[in-house]
Amino acid sequence: MGTLKVQTYQNMPVIGALELCNLPELSIQNLTMRVDTGATTSSLHVDDIEEFEKDGETWVSFNIHPHIHDVNEIVRREAKVAAVRKIKSSTATRERRYLIETLLEIAGRSWKIQLSLTDRSEMTYLMLLGREAMSGRLLVDPGEEYLLGQK
Repeated sequence: MGTLKVQTYQNMPVIGALELCNLPELSIQNLTMRVDTGATTSSLHVDDIEEFEKDGETWVSFNIHPHIHDVNEIVRREAKVAAVRKIKSSTATRERRYLIETLLEIAGRSWKIQLSLTDRSEMTYLMLLGREAMSGRLLVDPGEEYLLGQK
C-alpha cells in the first residue's frame, strides 16, 4: 500500500456553508452568502438589469436587496461588465448572464472575484460563492455555518 500524502494549507481560513461578506465596491456590507463548492462561478441576485455605455465600455446598472430579512430595501448599483457568458443554472438551463468583477471581503482578507448577475429570487440567499472565488484562498467545512461570526 502506498504512502498517503496529506497536504496541509497554512493561513487559509475555514468558512462554513453560510457566511457574511462585504462587497465594498458595490457598497454592500454583511451580505449573507451560501458557500457552494459545486458551483464554478459565484452569483448575485439582482433585478432590473440595464446595459449602458460609459467611456466606450459596457456597464450595467441593477437593483439589489442588500438585507436578506428586508426585501423592501432596494439599492441601485452599477458595474463594468467583465464578460457575458452562457451559464448553466441550478435547474440545468443555460442562461446568458453578465459577469462583473468586484472586491470580496471575508475573513479579514479581500480580493477580486467574478460575479454573475442573475435572478436568484427562488433561492434563499442573495449570493452564492463558487469555487473560482475560493480556490487557494479559503477552506470549507460544509457542516458548519458562520464560523467567522454572525450578524
